[in-house]
Amino acid sequence: MKLLRLNALAPNFKLPETAVTIGNFDGVHLGHQAMIAQLKNIAQQHNLKTLVMIFEPQPLEFFKAYEAPPRISSLREKVEYLTELGVDYIVIAKFDDAFRNLSAEEFADILKEKLNTQNLVLGEDHHFGKNRQGNSQFLRHYGFHVTDLENVDVDGERVSSTLIRQTLAQGDLAHAAKLLGRPYSMIGRVQYGDQIGRTINFPTINVRLNRHKPCLNGIYGVEVVCENLSLKDKVIAEDSNKIGISGYDATGLFGAGHVGTRPAIKQDHPEWRLEVHFPNVSANLYGLLMRVTFLNYLHGEKNYPSLEALKAGIDDDVEKLLEFRQNTPTFPF
Repeated sequence: MKLLRLNALAPNFKLPETAVTIGNFDGVHLGHQAMIAQLKNIAQQHNLKTLVMIFEPQPLEFFKAYEAPPRISSLREKVEYLTELGVDYIVIAKFDDAFRNLSAEEFADILKEKLNTQNLVLGEDHHFGKNRQGNSQFLRHYGFHVTDLENVDVDGERVSSTLIRQTLAQGDLAHAAKLLGRPYSMIGRVQYGDQIGRTINFPTINVRLNRHKPCLNGIYGVEVVCENLSLKDKVIAEDSNKIGISGYDATGLFGAGHVGTRPAIKQDHPEWRLEVHFPNVSANLYGLLMRVTFLNYLHGEKNYPSLEALKAGIDDDVEKLLEFRQNTPTFPF
């Protein structure tokens, strides 16, 4: 897979002939996966390369900023999932004033001249260009071969990023996994936090979210794996007396995850955090790239009146989550 940024392409740059699909691909869910499968079929039939164009930021993030819908997937996660699906090229289009003001003709020119597009696979009701001027019919008149893909249904519901956001917000991780085609996870590096957890004997890792706000809120049982080494081996090497609770992946650890703004802590500017406490672990994990997979929703975020109450609440949460792990010997979904 080759990753390209549209605004960084040289004026005379041109790709091999391509079959192209376009969209946010937030979540890279079953509907998106069906689109990629169709794209690959068409590319194979016509000896083309496959290309996916995604937008960064997502258009509603440009127009609504923090009020935009929460992200299912960060840019890194999208690229990883699309790569796993066997896409040849991923083109990131910077969504800014210049891009949003492109006419339908100018956008079609980019597809033809820069991306060497021959065939397009588009979702239902796909529009593009300033004031949504362009659509599938416009592209056909322009000269492209266009395939409109029907929606994918699961249990009688149309799979969409909106539905998955709602499902995750409700804590229904099993149904979200069914819609996504995989368990829901987030990837980020461990960064320095304010280390308040250490003061109440519940040290946590603070995992960078890489999105303006997440779809989740509350306390979860999670599995954490390191993307470039065995987390389990790393922990054992640092302190063989504190090896933690094994995850379902042999290299990972089970932990108590918190996603929220920590209302019990006085903050000038509340910010979203993803924090994970590993019972019986003492290790330096700063800088490691982690994948946090959400396994069990316990409850929403609570506003505790004091640090003492917060400590008691965390203690109870950890006990319940360890009970879940003990009673769930195999991966839950």
